[in-house]
Parts: sequence; structure tokens; C-alpha cells
Amino acid sequence: MDPHNGRRPEEHSAQDHPADPLPSGADSPQFVPDGPVRTARLVTGDYLLTVNPVDGSEIEPTPPGEEPGTPQKHSPKERAERARALSAPPVPPGGLGHPVDRLPLLERQEETERLTRLLTRGRSVRLTGPSGAGRSRLLDAVAAGCAGLAPDGVVRLSGYRRTATDLMYDLFGAVYRAPHYRPGRPELLAALAGVGAVVVVDDLEFGGDALEELLAATPECAFLLSATPDVPAPSAASHIEEVFVAGLGRAACQELLERAAGRPLTDEEAAWAGDLWFESEGLPLRFLQAGAVLRQRDRSSADAAADAAAAEAAGDGAAGDGTPDGAASEDGAASEGGAASEGTDGADDAAGTQPPLPGIPQAASFAAMIAERLSPAAQDALRLAVALGGDLPHPTHLPALFKDARADAALGDLLACGLISPAGTHYRLAATVLDQLTAAGYAEGGAGHAHAAAQHYSWWAGHHSVTPERAAAEADALLAVMARLTASRESGHASAAVLLARTAAPAFAAALQWNAWERSLRYGQEAARVAGEVGEEAYFHHELGVLALCLGHLDKARAELEASIGLRGALADRRGAVAGRRALALVADRTGVPVSPEITGAGVTAAGEEIPHTGTDESASPPGSPTAITTPMPQVDESAATVVTPVVSTAAGPAGAKKKRAAGLTGARRKMAAAGAGALLAAVLGTIVTLGATSGGDAPADKVKSGQSAEESKDSDGLTADEPTQDATGPGAWDSSTGARTGVPATSGSARPDDPATGPQPGSPGSTQPTGRPTDSGNPTTPSGKPTGSTKPPTSRPTTPTTPPEPTDEPSTPTQDPDPTTSEPTPGTSDSPSQSEGDPSASSPMSDGTGSGTASDPSEPTA
Repeated sequence: MDPHNGRRPEEHSAQDHPADPLPSGADSPQFVPDGPVRTARLVTGDYLLTVNPVDGSEIEPTPPGEEPGTPQKHSPKERAERARALSAPPVPPGGLGHPVDRLPLLERQEETERLTRLLTRGRSVRLTGPSGAGRSRLLDAVAAGCAGLAPDGVVRLSGYRRTATDLMYDLFGAVYRAPHYRPGRPELLAALAGVGAVVVVDDLEFGGDALEELLAATPECAFLLSATPDVPAPSAASHIEEVFVAGLGRAACQELLERAAGRPLTDEEAAWAGDLWFESEGLPLRFLQAGAVLRQRDRSSADAAADAAAAEAAGDGAAGDGTPDGAASEDGAASEGGAASEGTDGADDAAGTQPPLPGIPQAASFAAMIAERLSPAAQDALRLAVALGGDLPHPTHLPALFKDARADAALGDLLACGLISPAGTHYRLAATVLDQLTAAGYAEGGAGHAHAAAQHYSWWAGHHSVTPERAAAEADALLAVMARLTASRESGHASAAVLLARTAAPAFAAALQWNAWERSLRYGQEAARVAGEVGEEAYFHHELGVLALCLGHLDKARAELEASIGLRGALADRRGAVAGRRALALVADRTGVPVSPEITGAGVTAAGEEIPHTGTDESASPPGSPTAITTPMPQVDESAATVVTPVVSTAAGPAGAKKKRAAGLTGARRKMAAAGAGALLAAVLGTIVTLGATSGGDAPADKVKSGQSAEESKDSDGLTADEPTQDATGPGAWDSSTGARTGVPATSGSARPDDPATGPQPGSPGSTQPTGRPTDSGNPTTPSGKPTGSTKPPTSRPTTPTTPPEPTDEPSTPTQDPDPTTSEPTPGTSDSPSQSEGDPSASSPMSDGTGSGTASDPSEPTA
């Protein structure tokens, strides 16, 4: 029904809820919320969590100014109101009139005093007993006796499907006023260290180290824990007192049965109660159910007597109508006597037709016997409970589920019969009842009941008037529906579970019930995989990753977020992928491991934004932005033989930054290399121009110029060439200033030209090529022709050669060979004549076309 006006879902208009709230099949559309999306902002540890039911929750470090203050404790009045609302389920309609509410706590006075005494001393106690032994009633009595004992009062918690961490946060929420705040582990332990209360936990499901962790976190609290024998015991070093709760005595069980039946027992019933006490070992729950059997037996007897009386009245009327008037008096008297005797016999028959007491072997199946004589609404409630694994919805949901305005009163009948018991804020089937009803056939059609409950809960949890706290109070029933539909393989059931999980999971997160949040996400992810809804599966992976990040499980968070990003990338869901990348970037920041581009499909900034690929319009950074980095291009001479191009580094992370720094440091060197190459080319071109200006003569008679061709003469036997003139100044001509020919090839065994004794004579074939070093006398050497082919870069900036003066007829005075250390080498030549012998790049092309010829040294003495 509606949370406020009591209308059922089918009575709402199209504006209240969608016409088809449950899509089915693999082709069903993605989750579309009904009405405005309800987001919630929570502070958890160091993170600010924004619960987004559409694209997925967003998480970021808590911005400055939004950190929660120091939590304050509830006042005693606030604690009392919270205890009434959350410690026990509401009493169903009609439940107050049943005898079960008037049952006393028999033979428990000694246990109550002992437990109260231990708690007063600050000791923690573990109350152990079988299911149905009355542990919950004993806890209520002890809690009432400890009121006002501790500064923070008595806190009632439920351990049903709860862990130690869940109980810590439940205790924090019960004592402190901290809305929309879930402290981190250090803050939680610091807050619990200041709590002084008597904590009563029913249906505890863990022990050992987990229990020691809970006790260590609350050193100022005294715990009263209730558990069954199958729950792990505390550790050996624990200081918890163990108290075992046994069954009641025979007299107490007989008194309990009389109170449950509402009348004294007959001798037959008293003997039957004795046998039942021996078989059940005095469990109060068994006698509570036996009292329901006696009440139903008495009701059957009364109904049989009423039917007999009605039949008798109908028979008397028929006889009077068919009797003749003459014989009315005589026959009437006889008929009255017969009717009287018949009425007495009918009462005896009614008493004789009373159902017999069930035998002791049938005592183990009281639940099926009781369920047969319940109302149809109560039987439907039992079938739904069996379908949900024993859990029952809140009483206000039953009218909408069963389309019966009085269906909520069925829980009162079930509670009076001992078929259900409280579990936290809701009801569940009592011990062994689930197995008995399953054997009796109440599990048939369970998937259909769960499917109808999923439709109702999907509408209800998504209604704008239902607060997250109300949805969290119904978490056990909602999770039971998800589990039943996820395990079912029938068509449409998995899609119904997906829709319910999508609707309820954000409410659980906003209510800080993260155990229920995680379980709903697990059910939803599995149901989406079964139904083939890839988009919904990606959403659940994203939420699981965000939850793991909040809990500090970074490896699990990375795996879940990568799976979500991969699925959303396949669906081209850009908004969802961006939300996943932001969360994954935060994981990378916490772990120090960068995000892999193969997983994200693109680069990711620190905020998780996608970096567009290079070359697109989106990749250009706006002017003045921090990412707009201008890299100056080196100025390269187009005439240079080598072009220096910058190397673009694409590495990410610290390695890529290191390469960028290295590239920035070498930019100046590249500019210097380019400038040097340009200067070298200018020097070479200047040399060529100078040679062309000074080499205007012809070649010698015995040599062939580089621009001439030799051919055989008709008048002689050999090859002829153009005759040189007397004033030729080209290669091979006689230099009057030095007394030697220029351009004469050298032999392989030539000596040093500065040695007068062994040096070659002028004009001999063994003369060497001049080194081209300037002399101190001011007479430069004559260029030998084309520059050499050396490509070695100069060690210093070369100088532009000057035009030599015109040769004179008078020979110049020979000068001494200059100091090699003070001379500047010419580009393209070696540092010494001896190095040019084995260096092919230092040879002249004037010898024979192979580049091995040399010229004479001008510093050589004349003949």
C-alpha cells in the first residue's frame, strides 16, 4: 500500500508509478527512475560520496569546509524514541488480544538475577540455548532490570545476519547523532571508546576473533549476547561469562500450556503434556504451539456443536410443518421428548467427534497441523515466508501483496500460534517451522510469490515519500526477494531482481546500511548477468568498486571499476565511463599505480576526465590553460645537409616526464648544431667561389685539366692535350715564387716536406699536398682546387679565406714552418700531413680522378 494513504499499487494513477514497472527479457530498457532522482551526499572517512542512482555513485576527497564536526550523543529521550522504533518489530493488528501476550516468564527468576548481577559488575555475558528456549523473553527481562545502570543506557541490537563491523556502526548510530556521516575505522574506534552502555545483542551469529574485536573496540560497554549452540564460541582468552539456558520443568510446562490454551487441562491433556515435555526437553516454543493446537481443537468442537444445534433446529421445524392437526398434541409431546433426547445425544456426539490429541511422533510437525486450520490470508503469508527463506515483510505490506485489506491481521494469528518470532525490526518463521512447511508443500509456487513481491517493492522503494531509513528497515525482506529471484531460472525473474536491486541499493547506501548495500549489489550483478543486461551489470560493477574504495579495499576497487569501464565502453556509455574513470583515477592516486591506457581506451587526467586523441579538435588546449605548453621549434637552415627534428615523447607517468625534461635540455644543443652546419656550408661555398676566381689558367702540358678530354692525335702515336700557356696559374703550373709546380701527385713513400735532406724536389712526383695552414710571413698558400669531401664538423668557427695576391717573378724568401700548435686548421683537412696519407677524405681530385693526389708545400725550400 502507499506509505501514507494506504492505497495499493494497482490503485495509483499513471502519474504515481509507471504503467509497466517491471521490464522483462534481455531487451528490456535500462533503469529509468520514477520521478526526480534522489541523490544523497555522504561523508565516509576521507571521501565525499554522492549516491547517484542513474549513472553510478561519484566519490572524491572531502573538500575543505565539508568535513563533519565532532559527533554528539543522543539525549535520553532521543535514545528511548530510537529504541522503540528500531529495536523490535511492531505488534501486528489483533496480536494484543491473544493469550500469548499474557504468558508469564516462568522459572527464569534465578537466571534474570544472575545476568543482572554480572552486568552490574561490568562483565560481558554470552547466553546460550537452543532455538525456542525463550532467550528473547529473558533478554527483555534483563534489559528492563538494567535500565539506568550505564550512562548511555541500554542499547538493543540485532545480530541477525550482521558482522562485527556492522554491530560497531549500529552501536555508533544508536549512541551518536551523526546524520549522513559514516566515520572511518580510526574515527569509529575513537568514538566507541567513549561509549558506556549495556549492549544487548540477540541472535548473534559470530564468535572467536570477530567477537574479541567487538569487545576490544568498546572497553566501557557490558555486553549481553544471545546465541545458539552452533555459533562459534568465544576465544579461549576471552573473559566472557557463559550462561546456558535449558528448558522448563514439567510443572512449568503444564502451567504454560494451560495459559496458552486459555483453560484448565483435562486428565487426558495433562498426561499428553507430560509426554510432550519429555519429548521436547521442556522447550517453551513447543508448548506455545501445543496451546494453539488445543485452541483449534476446542474451536472445532464448538463448531461441530453449533452445526449439530443448527441441524436439530432445522429438523424440528420441518417436523412441525408436516404434522396433521388432529395428531398434533399427542405426537407433539412425543416429538418434544424425542427432540430433547436427540439434542442430548447430539451434544454427546459433538463431544465425541472432537479431534483426538496428536500423538507424540506428530508433535514434531505442529506447524503444518496448525497451518491447515488458519485463515487463507495467514496461509498466503506462510507461503510467502517459505518463498523468502523464512523472512516476512512488514505487516503494512501484506494488504498490497495479497489484495486483502485485512491481511495484516494474519501476522497476529501467526504470532499467537508460535509460528513466527521477532528478528530485529521484522518477523521470521520460528525454529523448525520452515522445514515443516516445506515438507507440507508450502514451497510450491514460491517463485511466483517472490516475483509479485519484487513488483511491489520496486514501486515502493522508488516512491518519493519513502525515506532511505524506512527502506533500510525492510532490508531483510528485500534481500530475500532478490536472492529468491536470482536463484530462479524462470523467464523474467532475473530482470525483476535487477530492477529491485537498482531501486533499493541507493536507498541502502544513503541509509548507511552498507552490508545490505553490498548484498543487494551482488544479487543485482548476478541477476543482470543471467538476464543479459550488460548496462545494468556495468552499473553494479561500478557501485561495487566505489564501495570497495570507501572500505579501503583498493585492489578489489580497481578490478570492479575496470570491469565497469570495459562494459560501458562496449556500450558507448560515455557518461557512465567518465564516472568510472574518475573513481579509477582516485584508486590510482591512492595506490600509486597509474591507470593503464589499454583499459581506459584513452588517457586519464587526475580528475578522471578522458583525454581526446591527438589530432582531434578536442585535443587542442585553450590558450593560457595549464596544459597548453608551447615548444619552440629549432631554426634549421634549409641548405644544411642534416635536418634536426624534435623527438616527441608519448610515455606517460614519471618516465614520460623524465624524457620531456631531457628533450628540453637538448634543445639548445640542437640549435647550436644547426647553426654550425650552416656556417660550415657557407665556408665551403666561399672556398668554391674563391677557387673559381683564382683558377683561370690552363693545365700543364703533361696533365689533363678536369674540364678537358684527351684524344689520340692523327700525327703522333700517343694521346695529346691542350698546351698550357707560360703564364698559367692553374694546377700543375710553375710557381715562380716558390720554384715548384702545383697539383703534382705524391707517392706513397714520400717524406716530410719540412725535411730538406729527404723532402722531394720541386716538380718531382713525390711532392706532397699543401696543408693549407696560413704562415706568419703573410703569403697565403694557393688553393689546390675543389674542397675535400670531409663531413667532420669543425672544432671551431672557420674563417673566410681571402684572395691571394698575384704571383711575382722574384722568388720569395723561404720561411720556417710555422708552429703547428698556433696554426688554425682549414675545414676539410687533417691536422698533420702524416694523417692525410691514410685518410681518403683528405685527398685531392687532381691526381688521376681517384682523389689521391696532393700538392707541394709552399714552405718547402726551393732548389
